[in-house]
Amino acid sequence: MSAPQIQAPRGTYDVLAQQASARVALEARARSILESAGYERIETPTFEATELFARGVGSSTDIVRKEMFSFEDAGGRALTLRPEGTAPVCRAFVEHGMHKRSKPVKLWYLSSFFRHERAQKGRYRQFWQVGAEALGSDDPAVDAESIALASSLLAEMGVRAVRLRLSSLGSPETRGAYREELKAHLRAHEDSLAPEVRERIEDNPLRAFDSADPATRSVMESAPKLLDRLDPDDGAHFAEVRALLTEARVDYEVDPTLVRGLDYYMRTVFEFTSDALGAQSGVGGGGRYDALVQELGGPPTPGMGWACGIERMLLAGEPPVAAPAPVELFVALEHHDEVTRRAAFGLLGEARRAGLAAQMELAGRSLKRQLSHADALGARYVVIVEQQQTVLKDMQAGQQTSLAADAVVHAVLRGQHAL
Repeated sequence: MSAPQIQAPRGTYDVLAQQASARVALEARARSILESAGYERIETPTFEATELFARGVGSSTDIVRKEMFSFEDAGGRALTLRPEGTAPVCRAFVEHGMHKRSKPVKLWYLSSFFRHERAQKGRYRQFWQVGAEALGSDDPAVDAESIALASSLLAEMGVRAVRLRLSSLGSPETRGAYREELKAHLRAHEDSLAPEVRERIEDNPLRAFDSADPATRSVMESAPKLLDRLDPDDGAHFAEVRALLTEARVDYEVDPTLVRGLDYYMRTVFEFTSDALGAQSGVGGGGRYDALVQELGGPPTPGMGWACGIERMLLAGEPPVAAPAPVELFVALEHHDEVTRRAAFGLLGEARRAGLAAQMELAGRSLKRQLSHADALGARYVVIVEQQQTVLKDMQAGQQTSLAADAVVHAVLRGQHAL
């Protein structure tokens, strides 16, 4: 009797060969777009101090309140599987003294993240994101470049029906005054609000704009808009970001109801959605976070960044197809005795040391089935190791020749150069 089957935890998934191929192609495109724009690769630890997210992301956010996977290690330290990428990058920026470098410091990552959310199509509890962060400049051109790069990646990935929503949250002072105005509006209509919206009027009133509850959405139609309360500097910054995006031919729509679920955002915020995804349409987004580095113990450092979900892009786009790895030489065995196997294995090692993509028979197939398997792999050459000789078969030309074992690799290399 077989043992009970063990399955992957809910909200996780296995990346199989076909999906892995698409992800490799996506990573190559992201690297090309971002590194050509001066962004350098960074990877942060899978788990960080819980305090990093409580301080950086905000204790009132849904992420910190109910979505983080947190635990205490054997030393009594509070740790959390990273739920997002910006706070860890800023922590690394401070820890490694990157503020001493020429500004802006441009960094990008492709990492896995973890949130205890309701699992659904395209949204998992372990998920992957590609993201970019530019630290050290408050120039509106940094905002526009960041958004344009994310737009380019989505276009490269063939993401369908993309819309870019754009807004500004202003300065912390402006937002503070606006929060009080919005709270008053929500309290005046408290009986019409969804329970979860009522519960966070004090802590996070801006999230009311994200509610899907019809009655709450009706209340929010008459709510004051932060975009109408921007001070002159923030208004000028937002106007310049818009002008630069227009110059770059990046289409957008201004959405005064757009808020992001993280407390560190200020000024420019944006979100890319895809109508191809249905109700859960978010593909990626980000914004400016000029106070985050200082909040984490670093010097005053403006920042701008974004992240796009790998699963979301592949679901809404046209998954790139990477060409299968070529098999330049397949080593077949006439007989499966020890002498033949050892000779074949030695030939396999010689071929790989010479830089050939080589495979060897490992399943005990008959010679006929080995040749069929090599053909299915698309092998260019097959060498049949026999007890007295080796036979090199050109699968493309349909020709074969007998030759010494130590001449096989040279013959394959010579044949390739003749193509």
